[in-house]
Amino acid sequence: MARIKVAIPAHVAFEATIPLRITDLNYGAHLGNDALLSILHEGRLQLLRHLGYTELEMGGASLIMADVAIEYKGEGFYGDILSLRMAFADVNRYGFDITYHVLNQNGKEIARAKTGMLCFNYQERKLMVLPDEVKARIETNA
Repeated sequence: MARIKVAIPAHVAFEATIPLRITDLNYGAHLGNDALLSILHEGRLQLLRHLGYTELEMGGASLIMADVAIEYKGEGFYGDILSLRMAFADVNRYGFDITYHVLNQNGKEIARAKTGMLCFNYQERKLMVLPDEVKARIETNA
């Protein structure tokens, strides 16, 4: 069976630090896959805030997630402090990817992930072109 492979760029646009909570663990007593997706969301919000944006306001556009890929590399446990090293990739007419390299406080790799983000108009329920201002900021940090 083919496995998902997430390429992590050499550069880092932003790094978020997020502690694992007891509610992030599953019945195996390690980081659950659903919790990891929520942690990626938190990291993405911190990245956008760092650039002066939110998911609902990016230069006149909003964001919607088109896809997500997660490559699990190791376990995370209660009390771990996760480092999310994020970068922009594949900037295109309608959006971009964000990559996430997730490591614990000891540098152990926990996961690699990618989210495909598209610009979206929630009032009209349709895709929008990535605003030039946003594209320029992202490419500066890519």
